[in-house]
Amino acid sequence: MAKKAPFYITTTLPYVNAEPHLGFALEIIQADVIARHYKGLGHEVVFNTGTDEHGVKIFRKAEEQKKDPQAYVDEYAAKFHILKDTFNLSYTDFIRTTDAKHKAAAQEFWMRCFKNGDIYKKQYQVKYCVGCELEKTDSELVDGKCPIHPKYEIELIDEENYFFKFSKYQQPLLDLYANQPDFVQPSYRLTEIRNFVAAGLQDFSISRLKSKMPWGVQVPNDPDHVMYVWFDALVNYISTLDWPQNEQRFKAFWPGIQVAGKDNLRQQSAMWQAMLMSAQLPTSKHIFIHGFITVDGQKMSKSTGNVIDPIALAKQYGQDAVRYFLLREFPFDSDGDFSHKRMAERYTADLANDLGNLASRVSNMVAQYCEGRVEALESKHAGLTKAVCADTETFKFEQALNKIWSIVVDANQTIDREKPWTLAKTDIMKTKVVLTALVADIRLVATLLQPFMPATAQALHVHFSAASISKMAPLFPRLDAKS
Repeated sequence: MAKKAPFYITTTLPYVNAEPHLGFALEIIQADVIARHYKGLGHEVVFNTGTDEHGVKIFRKAEEQKKDPQAYVDEYAAKFHILKDTFNLSYTDFIRTTDAKHKAAAQEFWMRCFKNGDIYKKQYQVKYCVGCELEKTDSELVDGKCPIHPKYEIELIDEENYFFKFSKYQQPLLDLYANQPDFVQPSYRLTEIRNFVAAGLQDFSISRLKSKMPWGVQVPNDPDHVMYVWFDALVNYISTLDWPQNEQRFKAFWPGIQVAGKDNLRQQSAMWQAMLMSAQLPTSKHIFIHGFITVDGQKMSKSTGNVIDPIALAKQYGQDAVRYFLLREFPFDSDGDFSHKRMAERYTADLANDLGNLASRVSNMVAQYCEGRVEALESKHAGLTKAVCADTETFKFEQALNKIWSIVVDANQTIDREKPWTLAKTDIMKTKVVLTALVADIRLVATLLQPFMPATAQALHVHFSAASISKMAPLFPRLDAKS
């Protein structure tokens, strides 16, 4: 059998100026599904995440709390690392932009762009949003404020900075999009970034005066400047692969797949790609842009008090219940709305009643009517496997789960129709045939669920692959019993 190609997927790096929120939990769970899927197919997988730890927001937050910036980011990086156990994540690499290897990689990347003639210094004046860590034109402002971060005052920067020749890469970027029409997905996001690039690109600042903002990666050969946070942070996607020290590992896994929110479209699919071209490195493979989560119809915001803590949510409902809800309710290519009411409805109907009840009923009846043993049988739904895999690989997670749940629903309907508890009184052989088929369905469900709900899939595998199937406790206790 031919060896499978190495596979690389990465999330963006959350900015560590606040606690983890549900939007990033959605992104990292989506990436985890893909990583688990390819690992299950036999690929060697690198799954990267981490934390973005430089920039003016971090520096000011640390000052506000009278903390050393490094101590501040150490504290918040640990909070994001907690998500691994909270949601049973399979990431292999956790890069921090304060890691020594990352800073060294960012400096080498800078030098390659500089040697290619794409970095220069000039005096400039610009309107700047601290929240976005991006320059803003008047057309991007609403009533003089950034619409994404209206609580921040727009600042005027007037200083000498280094700039990156973004304008030089307008045509190369347009060629990239034309030659690889699935480069950014969904397709309407590719159209959006193509239109942005076609309208003309402005060179952007990639440094800050160290005297004003010392918290950043040192610019090579210039002690007066540190790197602008976006330039440094984007390099994480290759520094995590030990570039440039380990060319063998880098070439094995790069280019890879990136998962990002729609507010990162410009940075990931244009700025980063131009920077890679400048450093004469391969561009990314694919960029999947996911939507945002609103809460009861409103954007999540600390000011409105509706920020959802994913860790608290997992404690309330369980890790796999939250994974299932986010993947089933929030198609990657569109925004979605969270409510505890909807979460409770999904939990009760799909998990407790449909899947949990199916597993309990079948295990109880196999133990009672088959002495805990059934022969191995292929499920009549095995033909769905290929379609579920195809949906998974194209980030259509809700469609994949719909197909898996069609097996669960059909199995429950079979139980209601055949009534094995009644059938056993007159035809024990037919009862065993019915239960054997139901166990085959549950085993298939366990296999297909592995990337989506790994703990649940493991529990089903262990119980229903056993030589002797015993009665099974509920997988998803009633919510009133949990509280």
